[in-house]
Amino acid sequence: MVPVLLVLLLALILFGAGFALKALWWVAVIVLIVWALGFVIRPTSGGGKRGRWYRW
Repeated sequence: MVPVLLVLLLALILFGAGFALKALWWVAVIVLIVWALGFVIRPTSGGGKRGRWYRW
């Protein structure tokens, strides 16, 4: 009985990790797109020079 429970627990953990990693890939892709758009759509500063879109 214990080996069956361990296998089921391992399958559940691997399924959860796979779903979490897939979700993290989607988050990474969205952040990359927003980061790339930040370089294209930058506000201009007072002298007509393009400023930084981030604050750090």
